[in-house]
Amino acid sequence: MSDQVPEVTVEELKRAMDEGRKPFLLDVREPHELRLSKLDYDAHIPMDLVEARLAELDPDAEIVVICRTGNRSGTITELLRSKGFANAKNLVGGMNAWAKKIDRSMRQY
Repeated sequence: MSDQVPEVTVEELKRAMDEGRKPFLLDVREPHELRLSKLDYDAHIPMDLVEARLAELDPDAEIVVICRTGNRSGTITELLRSKGFANAKNLVGGMNAWAKKIDRSMRQY
């Protein structure tokens, strides 16, 4: 992702969650992908619908955007930040990184 897109690693997210500092998790994958693997997200808005549904999100919240590998979520993080969501961050490596590094029982795809 570009240098302007703030990122959070899966290890940093796991630590925050373990410490009770869970950010708002926005999953931007397609519905069929949620059947393969998912975290306990706060909102699921497929990537192509996010801009139309910005009113559902709190611009002051710490938002971590999630997809499969971090590419789509990086694009959405850029979009959110351009719309005033100053605390939006991209989950580096997405769900596949979570499955590889944090929860090996989770399916990578």
